Amino acid sequence: MRSEVTVTFESQAPVRMDLDKVPPMAPDAARAWFDRQFTELDCEPLRPTGKVLAADKVVVVAEAAGATKFADVQWAQEFARATSAVLGKPVVNIDVPSLTISY
Repeated sequence: MRSEVTVTFESQAPVRMDLDKVPPMAPDAARAWFDRQFTELDCEPLRPTGKVLAADKVVVVAEAAGATKFADVQWAQEFARATSAVLGKPVVNIDVPSLTISY
């Protein structure tokens, strides 16, 4: 089964990260990774209630990281592994300009 995460930024080619040949990340480790990145990148919750869903955290971290952070192959691979694990989906498409995720 194909496994990849694609992140699309405005006016740039999509960033595709293939996960077929990398070990999966445990869901708990993925949540912890996103918690650290959310804090380190000084992210803000999308919802006015302050509640942060896993999918929201994925989109907000991708937005805060920007294309520059995704140029770091090691960081991008960890993002992809964590995304796949925390969302429980093998194929994930993140559209940063519209703040949406599709599977």
